[in-house]
Amino acid sequence: MRLSRYFLPILREAPREAEIVSHRLMLRAGMLRQESAGIYAFLPLGLRVLNKICAIVREEQNRSGAIELLMPTIQSAELWRESGRYEAYGKEMLRIEDRHEREMLFGPTNEEMITEIFRAYVRSYKDLPLNLYHIQWKFRDEVRPRFGLMRGREFLMKDAYSFDFDQAGAEHSYNKMFVAYLRTFARMGLKAIPMRADTGPIGGNLSHEFIILASTGESEVFCHKDYLEMAVPPADVNFDDVDGLKQIFGQWTAQYAATSDMHEAAEFAKVPADKQVSARGIEVGHIFYFGTKYSEPMKAVVAGPDGKETPIHGGSYGIGPSRLVAAIIEASHDDAGIIWPEPVAPFKVALLNLKQGDAATDGACEQMYQELTAKGVEVLYHDRDERPGAKFATADLIGLPWQVMIGPRGLAEGKVEVKKRADGSKELMSPAAAVDLLTK
Repeated sequence: MRLSRYFLPILREAPREAEIVSHRLMLRAGMLRQESAGIYAFLPLGLRVLNKICAIVREEQNRSGAIELLMPTIQSAELWRESGRYEAYGKEMLRIEDRHEREMLFGPTNEEMITEIFRAYVRSYKDLPLNLYHIQWKFRDEVRPRFGLMRGREFLMKDAYSFDFDQAGAEHSYNKMFVAYLRTFARMGLKAIPMRADTGPIGGNLSHEFIILASTGESEVFCHKDYLEMAVPPADVNFDDVDGLKQIFGQWTAQYAATSDMHEAAEFAKVPADKQVSARGIEVGHIFYFGTKYSEPMKAVVAGPDGKETPIHGGSYGIGPSRLVAAIIEASHDDAGIIWPEPVAPFKVALLNLKQGDAATDGACEQMYQELTAKGVEVLYHDRDERPGAKFATADLIGLPWQVMIGPRGLAEGKVEVKKRADGSKELMSPAAAVDLLTK
């Protein structure tokens, strides 16, 4: 993509309303624009990151055996009355009426709707287990939206819902999502720690939040230091291996890890002092097992082996892709700007023409751009007529993993300069060597 043809509204100054790093950098880097309190438009650069995150989420959900569908954002209030949550949910739910004065709502979550879909089609235990998910916009009317995407009112959510005949099956479904989440966040360059958590308005009796540690985190968390060194399950993990997944779950829950809501000071004190971690954390995922909380009142039943109708056991599993955009920035930035992990970067390479209009420099940049693009490398070619310093600042701000700087001085020696954004290291090499490096 040539920057001269792209829409990238860079801000040189940090907006006053931005209180945390991710919000400041996303606004400055032209990734999003606030349209209302807690409601943001994703601009092209931000949308590319969001799409990369969603692709990883989809791949890991599909790998675990979950099946994608898409439910509407507007739901009937009657469904929520069936479950008993319509009045209990609170003012965070946006309640509306259509022209026929039917009570509707903008869905904050989808347990009721997916249960209604399930009960309409599934009749026998032989059709279980089943896990259905979608990636869809949600709305929760936060009393005080702040921190940009970290606490917005409208947000993108991946929510999955499992259906099992009994508790043992439901626990296996829970473990599948537990492992899938570990892999999902690791692929984005994040170290996510599963912590015991409050079930909140979703309900149930088993819940884990996946937390990344960051100094700007929203709440205090407590965990054993060993979690920071644990290796996530490999890509070939067998999601049908009940005992294998149970063992992984046991390894990742054996040590102390709890959010502030579930923290037990006496238990934490038993952790050796040199292994205690007390830090700020950001929630990037939340999973729940809630048994028959929704299936009993909504009569979501299946016929068992004896023909008797039995309420199914359910679970729900959430990841916020839009929130993850901010969380990754909170965990990966420096004073100059964002440092994107390569799997979620909007482009892999920033190609900087250091003397726009010079025939040799223009030609070398054009050749590099064409070669990399032909090999499938996503390149943002800064071909605007700006000073080199401004181009360096833009490249650091938007945080692409690699920068290739081409100018007359280097070309005179047959070299281009390649910079790795993560550690700032630079190396002079031939254009051919740079192409080889960036296409690995």
